[in-house]
Amino acid sequence: MARTIETEPLATAPAATVTGLMAEISAVGTDALRGGYTRPVYSTAELDLRAWFTEQAEKRGLAVETDRNGAIWAWWDIPGGDRSNSLVTGSHLDSVPGGGPFDGPLGVASALVAVDILKARMATPPRPLAVVVFPEEEGSRFGVACLGSRLLTGAIDPDKARNLRDPDGSTFADVARANGLDPRHVGKDEQLLGRIGAFVELHVEQGRGLIDLDQPVAIASSILGHGRWRLSVHGQGNHAGTTLMADRYDPMVSASRMVVAVRDIARKQPHARATVGRLQPVPGGTNVIASRVDFWLDVRHPNDAVTAALVESIHLQARVIAAEEGCRVELREESLSPTVHFDPGLQKDLQLALPDAPVLDTGAGHDAGVLAAHVPTAMVFVRNPSGVSHSPEEHVLDEDAETGAQTLADALHGLMA
Repeated sequence: MARTIETEPLATAPAATVTGLMAEISAVGTDALRGGYTRPVYSTAELDLRAWFTEQAEKRGLAVETDRNGAIWAWWDIPGGDRSNSLVTGSHLDSVPGGGPFDGPLGVASALVAVDILKARMATPPRPLAVVVFPEEEGSRFGVACLGSRLLTGAIDPDKARNLRDPDGSTFADVARANGLDPRHVGKDEQLLGRIGAFVELHVEQGRGLIDLDQPVAIASSILGHGRWRLSVHGQGNHAGTTLMADRYDPMVSASRMVVAVRDIARKQPHARATVGRLQPVPGGTNVIASRVDFWLDVRHPNDAVTAALVESIHLQARVIAAEEGCRVELREESLSPTVHFDPGLQKDLQLALPDAPVLDTGAGHDAGVLAAHVPTAMVFVRNPSGVSHSPEEHVLDEDAETGAQTLADALHGLMA
């Protein structure tokens, strides 16, 4: 499954730095159409990045394994090989379509550099340390965010996961099998989960918190509750040239009105976020009135009850709009993650190790949020001077990237005692 790729790091960026590692993968998965990077799970780009990570981990003497759900684990073992109460860090390598370079890979590159820093300080770690790469964190191929960590923890039913389909109609089971996994065995891994004593994920900040505080890094306090829903609007498919306007039952018109309603409903609720980022007409011809339009809704709020109420309000308004246009609408939940408060004891430990780092919450979901229900979990954010993420404009300054890796190493060192 792993493939070797040829990389040429920038002369001014040695591979022992985060900047150097990021330079090595800067040409992988570039998107000429959208800009930025498109690296869906098990695409050529993502497989090349997995091979790159495996090569980098093995260069550092780490023992690399792929678990039954497709996550890659690189272990720095203690003498005797006991992996209980392990300290784990890492992130993901997949991206949203046209995403930025740092969302995911920054956490992986920083973890590798943190291992270098720790290896310079000690011959063997006091407790086992692993760097993990979770697959399908963004959910851009199969529609469920954090799929790898959800499978590990049992947060998604294995049968549901096996039957997820990508835009080309391939099931997750088929794609997993083609990439060396046995889809019969995907699902909760109690043994592996039980090895994790703590998980610390470094990630680029996906907002303006650190810009406003003029700080390079922060400790996470919580993740807003969020979910994804698919609305399917059914109408009457027909010919664009022969069907009079008065005779149309056009689901595209219904869907467009619903998108505006999503915005209007969310604006009335403080701290709410509601987004329609994907819309798909069926069959999708220029001269065809669609028979169905599917669109995907992302809703987030610090209070889970408010999130549920927002979705219900949107669904109610969608039904009213559909009826007015002679259509009907169905809503289906695809994923839901409640508000996550990171482990207070681990957060306190991080604050002792990183006394200058502020504490921030975030509206973005992460594998750390999924793991938080099962193991002590924490996050470290690195400043994004653009304040923009899920976009080619996402950015991290070189000096902040190196500060982030040093910070991660200091935090992990403090947790090893």
